[in-house]
Amino acid sequence: MPLQGRKILLGVCGSIAAYKSAQLVRLLIKAGAEVQVILTASASAFVTPLTLGTLSKKPVLSGFLRDEAAGEWHNHVDLGLWGEVLLIAPASANTIAQLANGHCPNLLAAVYLSARCPVFLAPAMDLDMYAHPAVTQNLERLRSFGNHVLPSPPGELASGLSGPGRMLEPEDIVVALESFFEELRIKN
Repeated sequence: MPLQGRKILLGVCGSIAAYKSAQLVRLLIKAGAEVQVILTASASAFVTPLTLGTLSKKPVLSGFLRDEAAGEWHNHVDLGLWGEVLLIAPASANTIAQLANGHCPNLLAAVYLSARCPVFLAPAMDLDMYAHPAVTQNLERLRSFGNHVLPSPPGELASGLSGPGRMLEPEDIVVALESFFEELRIKN
């Protein structure tokens, strides 16, 4: 099992596709991975920390501070070193823009900037957003940094439009990660 014992950081961004993150966590755990979820503030409007924490068997991280009164914080550097892969699924247009331009407004972006591990992004947004030149450029820039941008297959979108912009299905994301780790094993 290529994911057995692998440490996966899962960033979940504000997108209607965030509901798929629960299934994604379940599949990753079933494949033997250890999953630490980082939820952006806007993602919690779509999926709860309770759901993702229960499925991952770890408290979900969202802000820099763990206990403000005690001065305890979530160390983005430690998280970036812990993960063997940083997977951002769904990756919203906003988060994609932040990462492509080195902005650091939240814990997920700080972990991305600190991560030494491979990064996979599963874009999820509406058709016109996905096709916009700014988003296209940001995705190309992220690829040029060595990040893996997963395909966004065409299909029915939450808006009722149809076309690319859907988040890759959780099962297909797991297959992509398994293939990555299998190739890594063969090379080593």
